[in-house]
Amino acid sequence: MMRTEASPKIAILGGGIGGLAAAAFLREKDFASDVYEQAAALTEVGAGLVIAPNAARLLRRLGVLDRFIKRAVRMETGWEFRRWENGQVLSAENLEEGCIRLYGEHTYTAHRADLLDALRSAVPEHSIHLGKRCVAVEFEDDQAVLRFEDGDTVRPDILIGADGVHSRVRGAIVGPTRARESGICAFRALVPAHKAPDFARRRAQTLWIGPDHHLVHYPVSGEDHVNLVAFAPAGADSVESWTATATVQELLDEFAGWDPRLVDLIKSAETPGRWALLDREPLDRWNRGNATLLGDAAHPMFPFFAQGAAQAIEDGAVLALCLADDPDHPVAALSRYEELRRRRTARLQEVSHGRSHINHLPDGPEQQARDRQYAQADPLRENGWIYEYDPEAAVS
Repeated sequence: MMRTEASPKIAILGGGIGGLAAAAFLREKDFASDVYEQAAALTEVGAGLVIAPNAARLLRRLGVLDRFIKRAVRMETGWEFRRWENGQVLSAENLEEGCIRLYGEHTYTAHRADLLDALRSAVPEHSIHLGKRCVAVEFEDDQAVLRFEDGDTVRPDILIGADGVHSRVRGAIVGPTRARESGICAFRALVPAHKAPDFARRRAQTLWIGPDHHLVHYPVSGEDHVNLVAFAPAGADSVESWTATATVQELLDEFAGWDPRLVDLIKSAETPGRWALLDREPLDRWNRGNATLLGDAAHPMFPFFAQGAAQAIEDGAVLALCLADDPDHPVAALSRYEELRRRRTARLQEVSHGRSHINHLPDGPEQQARDRQYAQADPLRENGWIYEYDPEAAVS
């Protein structure tokens, strides 16, 4: 049963991973919500992502993990760093055993669409409104107002801005936020598994690192494809977009001279996407009146710790818990949510930012010291603060 008519009217702007996660966790706590998505269909652009134990536990709590793992791939090996020119393995971690022992859940890789499908299964169809392009977010005193292209106006009791890195809700809450060019360009592509070499089809998350570049690959989509994400110096024509494309030759040019096996993998890729990574400082605040932010709208981060989707899912869980704890005072609940989440996500933004420099060191003494450190490291345990996180413990 949903809560009574006195329950707050909750609007979620954005039907991506963060928006649907918020709607699913709110429903778990008996709150109804309306999700407004500008696209005519819920299709997740992009390619692969990693669901580490902190996010996998939350999918299990929602009751959607079984659906998710029908197409997700359970990782056996992760943090497998290889040297750019010859594929020498600098370090590798046993995820199959370590994740369960340390954090009680596996690590998975998946196509973004498969995660979106799992989350959508936990949200009633009638609460998802497609083709709703928001043209303005305004405040009447402390009351958020949504205005849509079709003329509709929505005045919710609570507004959750899950509308991504170019968030209109964020602009209304904190004003324009400046992004700096990071100097890094990202490529993403899929390789059909039957065209991929054996080393790339393993259940492994592999990172090839070299001067000014690195490339990550792992299987997705029920092992039907291998996902590639590559990072290189940004050109003047790079834009921050999930829909911009490059050519396979442009991606090959970036990795000319690298291990021939990696080059062969790139040659088999489908049309790569390409986008610029823009650098954003953590926000000083997420809330204004009855509105708050979630996911990339609140804390866009570089993908070097593979935690973007996971943090959006955690946001949804904590937000629902805070509202359930204090349903009669939603503004206070939003303040508590921000307080609980802002420091953690800012820390992840910071460490993800620093990883780009470490992965892209030129060959030399500093690179050799890094490689020795990788060989001795236990990143699965060292990053326990990421993977052991429990929203219920944090809220209580």
